[in-house]
Parts: sequence; structure tokens; C-alpha cells
Amino acid sequence: MTDDTRATGAAEPPPILTVYAVGETTVVGFGGLDILDGVNLAVCRDEVLRLIAENDVKVLAVDLTGVILVPSGMLGLLASLRQSGVEVHIYNPSDDVREVLEVTHLDELMPIHEIDVETSEMPAAQ
Repeated sequence: MTDDTRATGAAEPPPILTVYAVGETTVVGFGGLDILDGVNLAVCRDEVLRLIAENDVKVLAVDLTGVILVPSGMLGLLASLRQSGVEVHIYNPSDDVREVLEVTHLDELMPIHEIDVETSEMPAAQ
């Protein structure tokens, strides 16, 4: 039994987000997942809100490199962060995800950026 299961009686769920940098600009991704439809939105929301609170995040950069499907609830979660005063920027969405963002006009709320992850870097944490 791990310390987590002894203390709470249940194992902590594994983190959904991969955190690349923290600070006023925080960079997160989904650890190589290509389809996010199995992601527990409540757990993801808790992770994002904890990151924001603990790091006084002003800009959340979301790396979607390799992600081909994002459920509407996840996009809604990201868009709703504006109510918390956090800018959300989307990096490297697939063509399908980009199309959904454009059709729903979420690209007007969450700017889309394309960078070459081989030669460029995401915004550095401040």
C-alpha cells in the first residue's frame, strides 16, 4: 500500500496534465495523449485551478502537439478560465481541433499559435 492509499483509503489519480513550466506564464500539455475524450474533466479542472492558484498564473499556454481530438467540455473548461483572469493560449492544435476552435469562435478567446517544437520553445515562465 502506498502512502496515498494509507492516508485516504484510495490512490490519488495520476495527473492528467504535463507541466512544462510554472509561473505567471505556465505551460502545460497532455503528456503525449492523442485523444482527450477519456480525460476526467473534474480532475483536469482541479489540476488547472490548483496550478493557477499556486503559481499566480496570468497566462496558461496549452500545448496540443500530437492531440487530434479534444472534447467540447475540455474546450469549455479552457475558455472559462478567462473568468478567473487567466489568458489561455493554444499551441499546435491539429487541423481538426483548429477547425473546431474557428467554427465556435473560441479562437477569438484563446489565441492559436503554431511553433516548431523541435527548434522553438514555448513561452518561458516568468
